[in-house]
Amino acid sequence: MTGWRIAGGRVLRGGRLEPATLGIEGGVIGAPGGRRLDASGLLVLPGLVDIHGDAHERCLQPRPGVAFPAPFALADAAAQMLASGITTAALGVTLSWEPGLRSLASFRALLDALAAPPPGPDLRLHLRWEADNLDAEPDALAAIAAGRVAVLGFNDHTPGILRRLEDPKQLGKYAGRAGCAEAEFAALARAAAARHAEVPASQARLAAACAAAGVPMLSHDDATPAQRAAFRALGARCCEFPMAEAVAQDARAHGEPVVMGAPNVVRGGSHLGWASAAPLAERGLVTVLASDYHWPALLRAPFVLAARGAMDLPAAWALASAHPAAAMGLHDRGTLEDGMRADVLLATPGGAAVAVLAGGELAWLAPGAAPRLS
Repeated sequence: MTGWRIAGGRVLRGGRLEPATLGIEGGVIGAPGGRRLDASGLLVLPGLVDIHGDAHERCLQPRPGVAFPAPFALADAAAQMLASGITTAALGVTLSWEPGLRSLASFRALLDALAAPPPGPDLRLHLRWEADNLDAEPDALAAIAAGRVAVLGFNDHTPGILRRLEDPKQLGKYAGRAGCAEAEFAALARAAAARHAEVPASQARLAAACAAAGVPMLSHDDATPAQRAAFRALGARCCEFPMAEAVAQDARAHGEPVVMGAPNVVRGGSHLGWASAAPLAERGLVTVLASDYHWPALLRAPFVLAARGAMDLPAAWALASAHPAAAMGLHDRGTLEDGMRADVLLATPGGAAVAVLAGGELAWLAPGAAPRLS
């Protein structure tokens, strides 16, 4: 394993960006190692930790009906993540009653691919459990018990899908993703919803399995504080993509992390018309940013927040590094303190990635940056 001496840049440590030399030896932050990496004019930052990103779905299925094998797709995804400064990624893998991209077969294929992941980022599984997918519960429980699940998110998209079945455009989109006829998809959605009375018991079993295995749980798209309270009672101590400000307030009143999407920050608002993440982060109501559906946004968002003036870059960067690491129970990363895993991003003051080290190894280098190595 290569030792490094990253010199000449401003290093983010202890909540401050200050000129310093960062040492790496044995894959952890510490005494300076042998090889020099010139960081002159650059920021030396902790690698980004992504608690929820599902852009890998476009690597698996770039067009409806066009699929690539999971190992090939994950290698593509890993390369894109590194170029965005992401060194730890919890892939948001939706396990649904739908055929195709979000099916049980696809879930199994991704599990197999993650058993021998591509080099670079530390890829983990964020199991997005669809509430009505009762037939797949044994697979989910087995994956949790085997230590294959890093995070479990409770999802329930079926009601929204049912409301859109009469919209030909929406139905066509769902059926295309699932790779089946529209009538078949509609029948599957209604069949899944017909068993909804069984969902609470299923969620309780999954929650108990996660508690036994030490797997953090999140609730997704909570619409009301009452919904947040129900999932809190199950042990889901993280609120992900709250649909109303009151939900975020309730979660923070209980000391819980609140996750929203970095694309929301970069675009200036939610693409679904929900709450705007930037002002909520500035008020302390959003504590974690996730790439959601676009990896580069996670790199850009802290710089956007810092430019708004209400928080400095170290505070904004923590939303995408230290805070998501803590929410995932990963206490060995997210900062550049001594003894931490050596996940490091070198970036320009404007927010462009120049070099990425993952676990102490050089994992990505921007075009033209090779002269910085010596």
